[in-house]
Amino acid sequence: MSEAHAARCPCGTDLAPGFLSCPVCHRLVHSERLSVLASEAGRLESGGDVRAALARLREALDLLPPAAKQHQQLQKRAARLSDLIDSGQVPPSDSTLFPVDATHEAAHSPKPLFRAGAAAGALGLIAWKFKFILVFLATKAKLLFLGLTKATTLFSMLLSLGLYWSLWGWRFALGLVLSIYVHEMGHVAALRHFGIPASAPMFLPGLGAVVRMKAYPQTVREDARVGLAGPIWGLGAALACAAVYAATDLAIFAAIASVGAWINLFNLIPIWQLDGARGFRALSRQGRWAALAVIAACGLATQDGLFILIGLGALVPIFARETPAESDRRTFVEYCGVLVALAALMQLPVPT
Repeated sequence: MSEAHAARCPCGTDLAPGFLSCPVCHRLVHSERLSVLASEAGRLESGGDVRAALARLREALDLLPPAAKQHQQLQKRAARLSDLIDSGQVPPSDSTLFPVDATHEAAHSPKPLFRAGAAAGALGLIAWKFKFILVFLATKAKLLFLGLTKATTLFSMLLSLGLYWSLWGWRFALGLVLSIYVHEMGHVAALRHFGIPASAPMFLPGLGAVVRMKAYPQTVREDARVGLAGPIWGLGAALACAAVYAATDLAIFAAIASVGAWINLFNLIPIWQLDGARGFRALSRQGRWAALAVIAACGLATQDGLFILIGLGALVPIFARETPAESDRRTFVEYCGVLVALAALMQLPVPT
């Protein structure tokens, strides 16, 4: 019988399934596997494969009791490698996109106030971002296409497409499904960036889509990167649709851009497991108040009720007992920047 499935500790104590250590002698159930993982992590890090080393450490952490001294040591080591990756010192990985089948989550009409100015601002942002969109598509196209090669993704996507088609027609349905797909692939790309194996998105008709992952981010900063990657990629998809609308005057692209912006804004509500909550966890109390001020400003400018919901959601983490002493600056900039850009996109006039 393998160590992972042992039912009895060498000291003679019976071990229930899922035990990570013996309750009597405190021997680690997976000690041999932990030694192998630690050795592999060290070898991979020395060889420059930081993401693979971090993946080994994540696997080891899942085999250790949280209160164990070794768990704290490996967690610090994993956080150091994560910081190294986040700093940009580690080059992008060309490893297999989905190495394992490894849970991430889960009609608007513009208001007249500031509509013209907001629409002009959105179009200006689109023009400024046009080069970025081209570069984004050139560098991430492989990632997006690879996701569609997975049967679970393709078949569940077709089911969602059929549902939305019956409600709004095939053109809008296709645009909506692809917008959701791009959002979820943003999470996949961020997970991959930090060496966390993840599945391709699986669609839940009428509810959106989910990404399954084998391990979880180890720090609030890492979790914020993964969480906000979805709305950032979703913004890119909405900008692309708005750019096509500006170039062709086809109303369907304006509609897809506006609804896509609304969906991504909804995900920025900082509650539960939504992307906004993951971003807020990396902000100090002062940073959360500043983000709420940006939310309020967007609400006043657009007169859109969704910002009331986002603002109310922001009050929950603001009054949480424990918050980081300092905000992660990049998280604050990304959250507020995406919020403002999506708010502007929602003001694009949609011809009827």
